[in-house]
Amino acid sequence: MKIAVCVKQVPTREWHPRVADDGRSIREQDASFEMNEPDAYALEEALRLREAHGGEVVVCSLGPARVQQVLREALARGADRAIHVTVEPSPTDPLAVADGLAHAMREEAFDLVLTGLQSDDLGQAQAGVVLAERLGLAHATIIMEVQVVEGGLRVKRELEGGWFQWLSLPLPALLTIQSGINQLRYATLKGIMAAKKKEVRTVAAPPAQALQEVVRLSVPARTKQTRLIAGTPGDAAAELVRCLREDARAL
Repeated sequence: MKIAVCVKQVPTREWHPRVADDGRSIREQDASFEMNEPDAYALEEALRLREAHGGEVVVCSLGPARVQQVLREALARGADRAIHVTVEPSPTDPLAVADGLAHAMREEAFDLVLTGLQSDDLGQAQAGVVLAERLGLAHATIIMEVQVVEGGLRVKRELEGGWFQWLSLPLPALLTIQSGINQLRYATLKGIMAAKKKEVRTVAAPPAQALQEVVRLSVPARTKQTRLIAGTPGDAAAELVRCLREDARAL
């Protein structure tokens, strides 16, 4: 089975975003970056499928030169080779991202494409499904389990309210993977050394017209509010519980 995994490089969660002078982007020179967590789970699922059924795992990422960091990390974890779709700066529009990835992936004729459910920075959850449309693949989202069966796949989707749904899909197909589907592995010293010899193919992204535009970024304002609850101890306790449950949603 020939499997592609789309990974994205995002700012680390510990980094406090700083808005650039243009007010429409972050100050990348001040940021540290890492692999998007849902994409890491997609990579792990691809590696497990390869171990069970054979084949090849190819990681794909779109962005400037710095994204090779996450490609090398994916290769160190066990991916066979990588495709870097070069573009500067990184687009924020899901259609532009999907078009760039589809341009590089179409000729590969993958049996299965895996992406994370969404990115930790933008969280739009659109690039994967748009990519499926661009590649002409059947797709399913929010996947919690993948089984290879005769004629295709059987997958478990997470729904709202604690419900799940099982679906059957033909191959080739694209799945967006939910975090927590498996237990992540990490790169070993042997894997890091081996990654240096693995192929990273570079493809220039085609010109793309974005349909979405970032108008302004701002850091959320921090506010504090004090509320005094009067009444008897019993009434005050009941009102406090109500406030925590309904207003603060902390319970």
